[in-house]
Amino acid sequence: MTVLAAVDPSSVGAGPFGLLIVLLMGVATVFLIRNMSGRLKRLPREFPPPGEQPRRGDPDVPPGPLV
Repeated sequence: MTVLAAVDPSSVGAGPFGLLIVLLMGVATVFLIRNMSGRLKRLPREFPPPGEQPRRGDPDVPPGPLV
């Protein structure tokens, strides 16, 4: 491995840029968790068995054409 510059390890620290990256990743994770939680709450509690068509009167079936 080639070393491009001689750096004294005792003078190198994480710095504010590393802190900023960690904080941004934490904020992004919180937003992703909130989004996924909201999407999971909108799912029906139970899905119909495969091959069975959902009925229009079911409260878990969204309005629209059934395919």
